[in-house]
Amino acid sequence: MELLTINNVWMMICTALVFFMHLGFAFLEIGLTRQKNTLNILFKNIFIITVGLLLYCLVGFNLMYPGEFNGFIGFAGFGLDAPVTAEGTLDLAYNEGYTYWTDFLFQGMFAATAATIVSGAVAERMKIGPFMVFTIIYVGLIYPIAGSWKWGGGFLQTLETPFYDFAGSTLVHSVGGWAALVAVCLLGSRIGKFKDGKIQAIPGHNIPLATAGVLILWLGWFGFNGGSVLSADPSLTSLTLVTTCLAAAAGGVVSAFVSLLKFKNLDLTMFLNGILGGLVGITAGADQMSPTDAIIIGAVAGAIIVFAVSLIDRLKLDDPVGAIAVHLVCGIWGTLAVGLFGELASGAQFVSQLIGVVSYAVLCIVSSFLIIYTLKKTVGIRVSEKEELEGLDAHEHGMDAYPDFRLNEH
Repeated sequence: MELLTINNVWMMICTALVFFMHLGFAFLEIGLTRQKNTLNILFKNIFIITVGLLLYCLVGFNLMYPGEFNGFIGFAGFGLDAPVTAEGTLDLAYNEGYTYWTDFLFQGMFAATAATIVSGAVAERMKIGPFMVFTIIYVGLIYPIAGSWKWGGGFLQTLETPFYDFAGSTLVHSVGGWAALVAVCLLGSRIGKFKDGKIQAIPGHNIPLATAGVLILWLGWFGFNGGSVLSADPSLTSLTLVTTCLAAAAGGVVSAFVSLLKFKNLDLTMFLNGILGGLVGITAGADQMSPTDAIIIGAVAGAIIVFAVSLIDRLKLDDPVGAIAVHLVCGIWGTLAVGLFGELASGAQFVSQLIGVVSYAVLCIVSSFLIIYTLKKTVGIRVSEKEELEGLDAHEHGMDAYPDFRLNEH
């Protein structure tokens, strides 16, 4: 009983840390975009966490953990129905480490993250109504089905060599990243991003806030990865936090260094995204890696970030916060790295990791395309040129984030 209490308290602390990450995402997004769209981004982030939790309660949790099912899709019923003992009390044998309610809340915090990733990629030019519809369908249905394939005991868990994704490099980050890629392709770039075939920088309005956002996200990752141990096991949780931090540090340093070599300047935003890339990269195997493995995985992620951001720009895809490079590209790298480094490294494991990456790519590309393309052809997903130039805050919210301080923005 005492061990259950300790485990449960640790899981609840980690739940709070993952919740805190939503503030980090909000700060990062508004910091890397323009002042005139601040309220719009904050509104989307608040909508995602509130509606996401409600959807996960009503349908998502039982889609993701349906019990016995065919390995692809199953549903255990609407709402939450905690297992109880014959005496009518909460069944504490539900899991070795935590209660049913803790399980729901911890997983629910993860669910909203996938849509938050998309929010940053489509910032400054997507209508808020269609984004809200997308969020409801993607968080309510697609993410839980994707999660069930591995964490719910689905077909990826029953492979001869089970697919491994400790805390969601693919299940959370790539699921959001694939949708972000599809959304950016269908939405088009912001006005002024590409002129006469040349890439134009559109600086964010508050880099200190973006920096605070990244540090908050790094802190939140202590819960994201540390809680995914699903107990307060001292050796596993401490190793997981060490590998998580080392990968983040390596990602940041290498990203800054490679960026300096490539662009001949010390770019703080690339440094920040390198940290996030390292964190995303280690998330799939944080409990399986040695400290040296973690540094290598983070370092590769940091280098990948620089080249991925450049490639996305050259493809004329406009991602204001670098979400695709961070969450999709580094998510894929981190997932495959489980087969190359650490305790599980083997050819068979690498093949299973590849199967997982491809499976989620197909599900997420097809589903997000169907949702966003349908919205594009029916209600439209892009704001008007006038609305984009004057800012979404004024047109979609009728308010200003900084009413006493306005910059001349174009």
